[in-house]
Amino acid sequence: MMRDLIIVFLFAFTGKLINAQPYKKLHFNAIVADTHNDVLSTASMKGLKFDSDLKGKTHSDLNRMKEGGLDVQMFSVFCDERFGKDTAYKFANIEIDSLYAIIARNPNAMMLVKTPADLQKAVKEKKLAAMIGVEGGHMIEDNLDYLNKLFERGGRYMTLTWNNSTSWATSAKDETENIIPNLKKGLTDFGKQVVKRMNELGMMVDLSHVGEQTFWDAINIVTKPVIVSHSCVYNLCPHRRNLKDEQIKAIGKNGGVIHLNFYSGFLDSTYEKRKTIFLTAHKTETDSLNNLKWAGYEVDEYMSKKYPQEVASLRPALSLLIDHLDYIVKLIGVDHVGLGSDFDGIESAPQQLNGVEDLPVITKALMERGYSKKDIRKILGGNFLRLLEANTPK
Repeated sequence: MMRDLIIVFLFAFTGKLINAQPYKKLHFNAIVADTHNDVLSTASMKGLKFDSDLKGKTHSDLNRMKEGGLDVQMFSVFCDERFGKDTAYKFANIEIDSLYAIIARNPNAMMLVKTPADLQKAVKEKKLAAMIGVEGGHMIEDNLDYLNKLFERGGRYMTLTWNNSTSWATSAKDETENIIPNLKKGLTDFGKQVVKRMNELGMMVDLSHVGEQTFWDAINIVTKPVIVSHSCVYNLCPHRRNLKDEQIKAIGKNGGVIHLNFYSGFLDSTYEKRKTIFLTAHKTETDSLNNLKWAGYEVDEYMSKKYPQEVASLRPALSLLIDHLDYIVKLIGVDHVGLGSDFDGIESAPQQLNGVEDLPVITKALMERGYSKKDIRKILGGNFLRLLEANTPK
């Protein structure tokens, strides 16, 4: 009798353990993809080892990606406007070399992925599918051969611009600030050649960072679904980097996918004002950094690490990220949204998202909003897999 009671108790207890956190079971059984992470430029290029413990220093490292259930990571190859002719393409290749070296050191934990078949192999072997996204068309230096070579090395998307415009495409920053005199907005004839060549290669056209005119010029000539690798909703947070409703609808019609950026300033319409108050309180320091010709994002990163408690108080609730996701789903459907964290390229993410290890909390939040398991699997990675397949030449 006592033995039977013990068995019943153990069964009930272990059953509760198994069912205590169903969101984790769903999360770790799904294919989870993140389409934008800047750890190559913010860590690897500064001497930090991505395959070591970087907790407290970065949002990401190899072990924490596994801890967060991440299966597919698009590593951003990035340099800013200070790189141009004879330097930007070279630097892009140095970053790719660094990723290759990381993979070579960790052959049992990750592999370079260029095709859907590669991706499935990585998932089957429980290795991180390491993919490459080129952030900024200036890295091809107006040379289609450089575009071809970046594709050959594994580049599977390219943002047509970063914040800086190229000679052939205008950025959201330049189109809205009106600082450049007589700026001709949109794609030039060469820019249209770039987009067409990307479609031919199977390199996803990334419309994050681009100006509205560039967006419309591109969306009207692409022959394959586009990716928006790390952007949010303008109607919820009116930032130039976010998408207006007509743009979102056009992406849905095109079959593309919008991957949500975790940056507080793209999610919370009050963040920039509160951040300005914080920076003004430390004006002497920020002025000195600006005088040293630091880029704005470098100043933000430095200040956030120096004053972590003050910056933590500025972070919005996780619910705002889910609000942006809900908005897109209601407008164009669940097949057109995914995750593009921008980890290690941002100084502030929502509460509970301290690093890549915290990705399961998104699955929990989606379940609490009432999303089905099928739809959550699409959001976490299924939509990205479809997009990759659709862009890969048959």
